[in-house]
Amino acid sequence: MKYDFDKIIDRRGTYASKTDALPEGCPEDALPAWVADMDLECAEPVLKAIRERVDHGILGYTRYSNRDCKEAVMGWYKRRFGWEINHEHLFYSPGVVPAIGMLLQALTSTGDGIVVQKPVYYPFMAKIESNGRRVVNNALIRRESEEFEGVFDYTMDFEDLDAKMADPANVCLLLSSPHNPVGRVWSREELSKVIEICRKHNKWMIADEIHCDLTRQGVVHTPVLKLAAEIAPDYCDRIVSCVAPSKTFNLAGLAFSNIIIPGSEFQKKWFDLVDGQLSLGHGCNPLSLAGAIAAYNEGDEWLDQLKEYLDGNIEYIGQFVREHMPKAKTAVCQGTYLLWVDMNGYCSDIKKLEYAMQQIGRVALDEGYIFGDEGNGYERINVAMPRALVEDCMMRMKKAADWLEEQND
Repeated sequence: MKYDFDKIIDRRGTYASKTDALPEGCPEDALPAWVADMDLECAEPVLKAIRERVDHGILGYTRYSNRDCKEAVMGWYKRRFGWEINHEHLFYSPGVVPAIGMLLQALTSTGDGIVVQKPVYYPFMAKIESNGRRVVNNALIRRESEEFEGVFDYTMDFEDLDAKMADPANVCLLLSSPHNPVGRVWSREELSKVIEICRKHNKWMIADEIHCDLTRQGVVHTPVLKLAAEIAPDYCDRIVSCVAPSKTFNLAGLAFSNIIIPGSEFQKKWFDLVDGQLSLGHGCNPLSLAGAIAAYNEGDEWLDQLKEYLDGNIEYIGQFVREHMPKAKTAVCQGTYLLWVDMNGYCSDIKKLEYAMQQIGRVALDEGYIFGDEGNGYERINVAMPRALVEDCMMRMKKAADWLEEQND
């Protein structure tokens, strides 16, 4: 089947967060390129499975822990990554962010330090602070490209990470892999160093790997637990990985995620909180289950075509920025469908930059400052939309950039 990702679907009026709950002050006609879901139609096998489930006529209580579901999940990760997951290690959560909140409650205590790597997905900080834990920043290191002007990427500060994890007050690393928003797919060597540091200090690692399927052609994601099983099998019990079909197949609204917990001691902690106290661990939406099983069993063709399309969108934006917004710089996007753009060449005032994008360009983006101070002056663009909308988005951003340049004259 050949999928048409150029098809434009109007999501307004469907209560979609992306279109019907724009950022405060954003004009109603702003192009939404912010919330991280896709403006692309879901794979037909997924839609077919959901239709058939609806046609069954009964939508009663539904169990996540069933053979078809777990075999579909395990089959996907074995097929795509060579990652063998034990079915006893798979647990349900309505989302990765809720899972992070629940894991912080189950595995850490009030006042504990949780290490993050800013600029990073802003709900990390929100979940840490709302649960009474402390945000500890192991800031990423920006690197300028030696090959291409106006291009940059990031690496980790391993020396600082080692120091932060050595502190007894800090008990856990919350890892974004691939990293949102900077788009790095951490190499095997980088992840090996992270595992070695956390293992040396006997600290927890929670790995948010929700974007793992969305890598550029030729870029390989390494699952943290797969790597740990190879280089430090005794440490696997201290790692929890969070994955989902939501980003991969544009199913975020179905509220379905897989939490992989190898350690029996910490499986019990999860059970006690998630099942015992919250009653959230077993039942899932029957439509979510049907869609997830179909995605994992029949979604390869759709995803492979999607990745090629996203690569084209990212290439288009990079070329557009170089030609029409030369004072901006783009991060190398190895993974995710989120492009990180440095606009400081046009404006370092974060509120003025936000005003320019929303009111002059009439485009809704995720402003960089929400990802930490390290993101001041940056914009995160969601490129998972038809090419015509990508082109429109860039023209709007150029209009905002031109206005900012006029203000500086």
